[in-house]
Amino acid sequence: MNDEKILYLECRSGISGDMTVAALLDLGADERVLRASLEQLHVPGYRIEISRVTKNSLAACDFDVILDEKEPHTHRNLFDINAIIDGSGLSDHVKELAKRIFLIVATAEATVHGAELEQVHFHEVGAVDSIVDIVAAAVCLDNLGIRQAIVSPLTEGSGMIRCQHGLIPVPVPATAQIAAAHGLVLSPGDVQGELITPTGAAIAAAIRTRDRLPDAYRILKIGLGAGKRSYEAPNVLRAMLIQEA
Repeated sequence: MNDEKILYLECRSGISGDMTVAALLDLGADERVLRASLEQLHVPGYRIEISRVTKNSLAACDFDVILDEKEPHTHRNLFDINAIIDGSGLSDHVKELAKRIFLIVATAEATVHGAELEQVHFHEVGAVDSIVDIVAAAVCLDNLGIRQAIVSPLTEGSGMIRCQHGLIPVPVPATAQIAAAHGLVLSPGDVQGELITPTGAAIAAAIRTRDRLPDAYRILKIGLGAGKRSYEAPNVLRAMLIQEA
């Protein structure tokens, strides 16, 4: 029997950065380690709240980045963000993983907009909350010792959503580009709206090492990360630590 623990992300309600962090915290990632690690970024203008919520009668962890509205909004490109990460006291593995996730998003945005990497300025995806989400996900994955991950098909909604550029189709262009570039499997759902964010897709693309569950496995632990919306089905990301049997 292989004793290595494998992460399985069940994305029946899509995936986002905050849902991923919440699911990993519920799985056992150390909140104290996470808070101490985020302080090393030296990025002002936010605080995090970690709480327990109920989604369709299921108890789940909620991870929320609360922005300080008084802080000026700063547009950053990939190199600015890499400098923030490299200048922190985070471990080399956390830095590498966080930068890999951001590179996936930046590359997708550059392709979508027909721009060079250095020309891509992160407005929504690169705002403080997403820097925190991505670094927090990397910290939690490292804290749990995750080196292998299986990602289920990602359920996506439909229709259009409004962003700063106007109405765009679901999946949003950056998410669709990440899925195309990294072979993520999408599954259409019944929800009108966005279930997969570019940050969530990039995390899935960065950590996925296997395409399918083992023929036989044991579930060692389960974590539920809450989304911020309510649907007929629970808006949660379920994470499992499994072991081949």
